[in-house]
Amino acid sequence: MPKRHWLLLWSLQLGLVSLAPPVLAQAILPYSPNLDQQQLEEQGLALTEDVVQLVRFQQYDLAFSRAKLATQLAPERVQTWFILGTLYLQKEELDPGIAVLKKAEAMAPEEAGIKFTLGNAYFQQGNYQQAVDVLQAGLKQRPAIPAALFDMGNAYLKLNQYPKAIAAYEQALAAETEFWPALNNIGLIEYEQGNVEGALKRWQTVIGMDKEQAEPQLAIAVAMYKQGKTETGIEQAKAALELDSRYAELDFLAKNLWGKQLLKDTATLFANPTVATVIKTLPPPSDDTQG
Repeated sequence: MPKRHWLLLWSLQLGLVSLAPPVLAQAILPYSPNLDQQQLEEQGLALTEDVVQLVRFQQYDLAFSRAKLATQLAPERVQTWFILGTLYLQKEELDPGIAVLKKAEAMAPEEAGIKFTLGNAYFQQGNYQQAVDVLQAGLKQRPAIPAALFDMGNAYLKLNQYPKAIAAYEQALAAETEFWPALNNIGLIEYEQGNVEGALKRWQTVIGMDKEQAEPQLAIAVAMYKQGKTETGIEQAKAALELDSRYAELDFLAKNLWGKQLLKDTATLFANPTVATVIKTLPPPSDDTQG
């Protein structure tokens, strides 16, 4: 269940916090003939803070242009490259994004946050083993980061290494007990393994954490429909799809790591005349649910 924009904002904030230069140390620097360059760098670093605010308001084009300018003003500051690379990922321009992130990693190999974002980029690119390798390297430097553990679980899931995927998700939950996407995806794996009741329990627990999440509600609807609880499944599906109409698209579900069996059973539910009628009348996704 990738949440690209949430991860983007997390990455940007991590970049500003963990990579920020010591402000007080800068303030007591003696006079230097390179003061103009220092001022340019300060302007570039200030732009990175603007970028985070623009991302909060989903002003991605403005954020991207400012991030590119920041790398020109402060080319020796790793955070400007890190933030630009992260924004390339948001634009789904993976190759330039990875190139920029690798530049940032070379400048600051000790920074786990860069590796986490690079691992996410490799995942989006479909290089799942490379994603695992980079994420593991980052987790050695900075353990127990739920988002990174979740990404690693997703990569293992795509590699069909289910026990390792579940172990990574469970580590994410141990680090943050309310990190529901990890619990949700354990349910996805259990469903593919034929453990429908186990998957149902996972998804019901997720709803207990956050009742406004459409994905576990729809998954529950599919499982119930498959079990012959037709009316309950239909009503649950209607409620889930009204929360987020993107989940009416099988391609979107596949991107959220729904497996072959769950997708097959979902298609059966969507073919129900009542559900099919609901899907036809769904409004387009709102800006808040894009991406």
